[in-house]
Amino acid sequence: MSTSMLSTVFANTLATTVSRLPLPAIWTAGSAQQRTLILGVILAILSNLLFGVLYAYSSFLAPLSGTQVFIWRMLAMWAALVGYLLISGRLGFHIDKLKALGTVKQWAWLLLPTPIFLSQFWLFMWAPVNGQGVQTAMGYFLFPLMMVVFGCVLFGEKLSRLQWLAVAFAALGVGSEIIRTQSVSWATLWVCGTYPLYYILRRMQGIGAVTGLLVDLTIFAPFAVAYLLLFAPSSLSLVSGSGFFILMLAGLGVMSVLAMKTNVDASQMLPVNVYGMMSYLEPALLFILAITVLGNPFESAMIYSYGLIWLGIVCLIMHGIRQLRSTHKQSQTTKIAPAI
Repeated sequence: MSTSMLSTVFANTLATTVSRLPLPAIWTAGSAQQRTLILGVILAILSNLLFGVLYAYSSFLAPLSGTQVFIWRMLAMWAALVGYLLISGRLGFHIDKLKALGTVKQWAWLLLPTPIFLSQFWLFMWAPVNGQGVQTAMGYFLFPLMMVVFGCVLFGEKLSRLQWLAVAFAALGVGSEIIRTQSVSWATLWVCGTYPLYYILRRMQGIGAVTGLLVDLTIFAPFAVAYLLLFAPSSLSLVSGSGFFILMLAGLGVMSVLAMKTNVDASQMLPVNVYGMMSYLEPALLFILAITVLGNPFESAMIYSYGLIWLGIVCLIMHGIRQLRSTHKQSQTTKIAPAI
């Protein structure tokens, strides 16, 4: 069964379950396509909320360091993902996809993005408790802008005026921050400079998000165990001797997989433009959490440079709305066009 068929089955099952509850007229009177759109939006919001909670998770696991939390998260995610795939009967599907890779070159190509993935997950857990929460959140704000640039450079995609304006605002914002601080945070550059490469490489390989995640986590699992045994035995003894830490780390793994799963499902249910606009919820939430809950510093002078970046994001959102309206008008025209 294909991924799109699975998404349809999932959406229909969820829709049937939800339909038994007292719901507003927009749900009961809407078409199946509208209900799928609503479910996709709900899943996208849930995914972003879960990623926001995970961003602040490290602060609840003291005295574990950010790196130690990252190691435990990778192991917990691997266990939760494998458990989910076993229960759902999907593990064989992903293994069969990997078996189709018959040459060393294909495997090397598959593993190329793994270090990027691991470094991003490490930074995600390390930054909030080491004063780089705001800078990392800004990297996620710049991520879609960089995806636009990479798409233009690597795939020859043409940019609209709004997209060019978005890129210009972002460049001015980064330039303003460099002038203000005489530098730019490495955390910001690492997120927006390397994470797009991970997604582009996976896209070029034709590897699904879950399959890629399974590969990345399985490869890293032995190294994670070795790190705990050789470099962080105190962390191992702390976790194994505490029911609180065991439950917290189990929750970390389950929430991580759930966040990824709802994100993937939302991406398959929603139009690309809607999904792209919903993705801005995560960095906005990370930014707020970094300043409030985690107490990361935010200087008033940063408003100018970050404000320019946010203007660029507004331009991208406007571009997405225009595309969505254009697509809707075309579909409406097709529906009312007389048959010949």
